[in-house]
Amino acid sequence: MERLQKILARAGIASRRKCEELIKEGRISVDGRVTTELGVKVDPQKSTITFDGKPLAREDAIYILLNKPAGYVTTLSDPQGRPIVTDLLPGIAQRVFPVGRLDFDTEGALILTNDGRLGQYMQHPRHEINKTYVATVRGTLTPGRISQLEKGVIVDGQRTWPARVRVINRKKNESIVELIIHEGKKRQVRKMLAAVGHPVRSLKRTAYGNLQLGHLAPGKYRLLSEKDLKKIFSGKIPFTFKQIPD
Repeated sequence: MERLQKILARAGIASRRKCEELIKEGRISVDGRVTTELGVKVDPQKSTITFDGKPLAREDAIYILLNKPAGYVTTLSDPQGRPIVTDLLPGIAQRVFPVGRLDFDTEGALILTNDGRLGQYMQHPRHEINKTYVATVRGTLTPGRISQLEKGVIVDGQRTWPARVRVINRKKNESIVELIIHEGKKRQVRKMLAAVGHPVRSLKRTAYGNLQLGHLAPGKYRLLSEKDLKKIFSGKIPFTFKQIPD
């Protein structure tokens, strides 16, 4: 669900502020009813929206997997002028947004879409969508510290949900570890590892559910199919997706 004025602006009707005026003037209808209140939220994939009696062209749903490099922010604009992830999507005409976030200095799998339902579903903690990370950390991660992570650690005054942890490689002053979590709080993996005494040197998200980043090169993206989306949701997509290639 999105604010009506945002949908209108994205469709090229006018600026968002001008679209608010059009709504107040009674020139916008949703499913046959004139809407004059600001703040109304609409699902553009389900509702018929008209401007002066003419329906808006319905935008095709699009789902993208990007291998985000470090040095990009997962917002649609940045007051500091840093590069944003949508700069990496040449050829994508639809206005898409990132589902969740990856820190500026974190790389790896990032899903972008114009389908608000997907974003809301994936980010709701009730649905427990697993996310897999590979971290290079300072020091040698011991079985005792792994056990702490698996039981949950205190981060920002709250205990994290248990993580699944696997050490990939141990060196004298460094460990490479895989963590699987379903929470998505800001800088969570970094804070979890710092809480057990192992600050992160580099971090990469490698999977959503069973959807693997694979060999997708840094800075590159690919469109997701229905088969790909099923991998995120363990085989069953929770609602109907339209206009997705097989």
